[in-house]
Amino acid sequence: MVARINTVAFVGIEARHVDVQVHIAAGLPAFTIVGLPDKAVAESRERVRAALGAIGLALPPRRITVNLAPADVPKEGSHYDLPIALGLLAAMAVVPASEMAGFVVLGELALDGAVQAVSGVLPAAIAAAAQGLGLICPQDCGGEAAWAGGEGAIIAAPSLIALVNHIKGVQVLAPPAAVPAEDGDGGADLRDIKGQETAKRALEVAAAGGHNLLMVGPPGAGKSMLAARLPGILPPMGPAEVLEVSMVHSVAGALAGGRLSRRRPFRAPHHSASMPALIGGGARTRPGEVSLAHNGVLFLDELPEFSRSVLDSLRQPLESGEAVVARVNAHVTYPARFQLVAAMNPCRCGYLDDAAQACSRAPKCALDYQAKISGPLFDRFDLHIDVPAVSAADLTLPPPAEGSAGVAARVARARARQTDRLAGLKGAPHNGRCNADIDGEALEAVARPDDAGQALLTQAVDAMRLTARGYHRVLRVARTLADLEDAEGVGRRHIAEALGYRRVSARRT
Repeated sequence: MVARINTVAFVGIEARHVDVQVHIAAGLPAFTIVGLPDKAVAESRERVRAALGAIGLALPPRRITVNLAPADVPKEGSHYDLPIALGLLAAMAVVPASEMAGFVVLGELALDGAVQAVSGVLPAAIAAAAQGLGLICPQDCGGEAAWAGGEGAIIAAPSLIALVNHIKGVQVLAPPAAVPAEDGDGGADLRDIKGQETAKRALEVAAAGGHNLLMVGPPGAGKSMLAARLPGILPPMGPAEVLEVSMVHSVAGALAGGRLSRRRPFRAPHHSASMPALIGGGARTRPGEVSLAHNGVLFLDELPEFSRSVLDSLRQPLESGEAVVARVNAHVTYPARFQLVAAMNPCRCGYLDDAAQACSRAPKCALDYQAKISGPLFDRFDLHIDVPAVSAADLTLPPPAEGSAGVAARVARARARQTDRLAGLKGAPHNGRCNADIDGEALEAVARPDDAGQALLTQAVDAMRLTARGYHRVLRVARTLADLEDAEGVGRRHIAEALGYRRVSARRT
């Protein structure tokens, strides 16, 4: 007899069906798992053996073969423990095999028989719902699975014995409930920042259009403070965005308590981060920071201190919205449509514009320092702003009258205009949600400037040596500036302000 249990293997955030086939036959005692298992899956034998012993059962002294089909798909992770255990119980006639046919099963077993949390429950639940199947998962992941909906039952089991009793009708496990995260008010407020009105304006423009932002200034000017307050003015995510982000975080094991949040992700990796940490990959392929920041913000502080190869690896995700991890035995794609915000000093000493503190190598030290960032990466920033040191007079002023709430209201109105415009725009990208996402004919249709603005832009292309990418980014920013004013068309003043954001200290793009 061959018992079959449904489970999944994860390829990116996609949950692919895996058929766990358990066969018990006559022969010398053995327990073999085949089907390209990794180390964690191979070790499942001992966890399953101990968990069955904890509920008073022993493996029969026969030849046990577990096949994870299809055999050409690599199997990674500890979530195969529970389906293998249930397959053994079905093959031993402890639980009816017919009861298992309508469920997708995943979970890790402790040695005492407890079912422990695993990553990837949300995409597994969505895949099960799409097939009209139920889901059996750990109790700690039940709230996460409940967000998938569907008609199939969800069984969140605290232990193997409780699950067996539930299947036999001896015990009833209550269905889990989906509980949203408490987002709160965001904490950090723009009212905390004194002075830096130009930087605040650029931050508002970046939030309104989803634009990439580069801040250049001396130490202590407030660059990191400004970046930390960006999530507080960004609009909350819609249902589709929440689902996309939560699936990535679920696969990465970063979905705390199975609670889904509408707050946009904000990731700030250290400058020592490796390429797999930033883009994704590793021995067991996992999402990187660019994917964990999907639909949110990736903040890179001390930008030139990152490895140049790591920074240049950002160029492809910034354009395509995807992080592609290619390996000999796997080719995995993760969503990575993020807003890049970066901060840097103008030079290594940080005081290029202060003659009293600047090093003796200025301005050559600034050129050498900024040369660590390639021109193509510089070109992918829509907004380049200088953040000067805060004066003593600014520090003595009372807090600004307007905080994050007022700016967030303007940003929300501008984003609503963009959403409505893109919904009815021919040629708009299907995943476009803001001005930073549009290109080609769609961009020409919504951001065509008036005659005066076009004349100014034409002059700037030659004077500032703008690339085609830079030209289009100026148009996107100008469209956002018009949206913030509730203006229908893009005028000369919008083009002029957008061009002002293409300059960066000690370097021109």
